[in-house]
Amino acid sequence: PAGGGGAAAGPPPRAVVRRRRARRRMLEWPFLIVVALVAAFVIRTFLVQTFFIPSASMHETLLEGDRVLVNKISYHLHDVHRGDVIVFRRPPNFPVDDQDLIKRVVGLPGERVEAHGRQLFVDGHRLIEPYVAPACHGTDDFGPVTVPAHHLWVMGDNRCDSSDSRVFGPIDSGLVVGRAFVLVWPLSHLGWL
Repeated sequence: PAGGGGAAAGPPPRAVVRRRRARRRMLEWPFLIVVALVAAFVIRTFLVQTFFIPSASMHETLLEGDRVLVNKISYHLHDVHRGDVIVFRRPPNFPVDDQDLIKRVVGLPGERVEAHGRQLFVDGHRLIEPYVAPACHGTDDFGPVTVPAHHLWVMGDNRCDSSDSRVFGPIDSGLVVGRAFVLVWPLSHLGWL
């Protein structure tokens, strides 16, 4: 060919191409597995985690054996709201085996929570609670209790079978893991909380 330099090299033989592809795959798979494991660790640690419901305290909203996804970053972006279903670490003064508990937020910092006549009141206003288990509507009388700063008053939806702030008092907001936002198991109950 013009321009000198000899014959142009043709494509490499098929056997060479196959060996290169095989070598590349052998290097890609371990890399992809490591990336997937790191991503799963980061997601579970900092963003979203699955939690198992161990007791009847949240009937009828959540049943034993249900699994929920918990958003771990939402409360870094906004405040806790009344009515949120939250997962929190067991309070230090509450001796149970479970390390994590799930309840509904009823009272926010600075609010006065009390119950009389099987009705719940926050700052003197009756709280409308359509999520409370119909078989056990209401709660025994208590309070009034003023929720301290940086604390939350939490209660189970099954007021007849829930150890909650009526037992262990307001919880420190530093114990909150995150907000349960979707029921993912069983699939027949899949839905937002």
